[in-house]
Amino acid sequence: MGVSHFPVCRREGCVSCWTRTTSSLSSHYTATKLHGDTGRSRLRPEKRSIEMKMFLNALLRSASGAGSRHVRQQRVATLGRRGLCSKVEDPSFGLLFDIDGVLVRGKTPIPAAKRAFQKLVDATGQFVVPVVFVTNAGNCLRQKKADQLSHILGVPISQDQVMMSHSPLRMFKKYHDKYVLVSGQGPVLDIAKNVGFTNVVSIDMLRESFPLLDMVDHNRRPKLPSSPVVNLPRVEAVVLFGEPIRWETNLQLIIDVLLTNGNLSNAYETTHSTHLPLLACNMDLMWMAEAHSPRFGHGTFMVCLENIYKKITGKDLKYEALMGKPSELTYHFAEFLIREQAAERGWRAPIRSLYAIGDNLMTDIYGANLYNRYLDERMTRKSTKAVANMVTGAGTPASVPQVDMDNGWESELASPSATSCKSILVCTGVYNPHMELPKDASQCIKETVFHGHRDFRFDPALVEPEKIVEDVDAAVELIFEMEKFGTAV
Repeated sequence: MGVSHFPVCRREGCVSCWTRTTSSLSSHYTATKLHGDTGRSRLRPEKRSIEMKMFLNALLRSASGAGSRHVRQQRVATLGRRGLCSKVEDPSFGLLFDIDGVLVRGKTPIPAAKRAFQKLVDATGQFVVPVVFVTNAGNCLRQKKADQLSHILGVPISQDQVMMSHSPLRMFKKYHDKYVLVSGQGPVLDIAKNVGFTNVVSIDMLRESFPLLDMVDHNRRPKLPSSPVVNLPRVEAVVLFGEPIRWETNLQLIIDVLLTNGNLSNAYETTHSTHLPLLACNMDLMWMAEAHSPRFGHGTFMVCLENIYKKITGKDLKYEALMGKPSELTYHFAEFLIREQAAERGWRAPIRSLYAIGDNLMTDIYGANLYNRYLDERMTRKSTKAVANMVTGAGTPASVPQVDMDNGWESELASPSATSCKSILVCTGVYNPHMELPKDASQCIKETVFHGHRDFRFDPALVEPEKIVEDVDAAVELIFEMEKFGTAV
């Protein structure tokens, strides 16, 4: 997909000096205009010739104008890496990138990713628009993920640009001092402490203290009868970070904690109408790695936990909070990070639009569209409230109740400046371009089609992307066109 403004070749031979021969620029310009996307008409030879001459004359005038050779070379270097004009206004939009299936598949980089990110940085490696990586992964610290992305993409990424599925847990301060059981893999204790928890116990620690509880694997059963090793404090809440390695052990001990109200020395109490607070991150049923078909994700583990709990108690498992895509909370936190990044760079234009690029209809697209719906409703409430205030000020009773409908997130993160969140679907991951979505949501589709979490109802409108493109490189070019970003000013 080509860009709408005059392109500049990114090859070293074409951009190292304005006074180089123009033959390569001419051929590159012609090739780019001839190979635009299918939605753009091709230029007739005579019109193409006129536009090309205008383009080359503009280059030559710039080369012969006033200014030092150093300044010209610096401008060219920037153009060569970004493919943009030298003068660009402050961005009024931010980009939210999924990782698996968009930038990588497993540990293998997707070729388009590096090309895309060369367009997003200037000659010094600084991003020209605010960028946040929103992943449902949760088995490592943000800095490690930032280092991995820097290596893959060839541009410097900071941990402040990375949002893991567990990042919003920073806002749940009322649980930070409670004794919390965490489930997942990787450095779960370090991750929990990094987001604010101070008293943490892992599944392995529970198993060591209560060796008779984990009995599925015969080889791991204790050889001799034993009693609890350590009398651990009562568990007060459970946090699910991601899919564990030994599912049977984690399922057993989490159920034990929930049904004993956190005291594993007690017997089950299935008559209670409530259970300990349960917070879960990453609801992906499946995710895309190097295999030809998607692999089980944490959402699959949650399905197992929910069904076991209901089979034993006859009641639904309740979550205090669900984090990670497609949760609105996740996108609200990502919008906050975008605003923080723009402020740090000194960009004065308020961020009005978000673009979420992903490969999964049921998480990336559903979540972006759900947050877009929230932003729409929020703007409607603000407009209604403003009208009501005007009417009240004029001395007439207001017909609209003055109720503050905003979520509790906003008191923690401040109100969003964004007014829209557009979803862009790429075809390099989970999404199958040949898959058809059901038109009738009244059909029994939750079991057969909808791969979202149990607590998110299927809505065909929420899994309809704003745009579908081949890969992330095409997505970035499309967004720049939609925003007219980098065009002459």
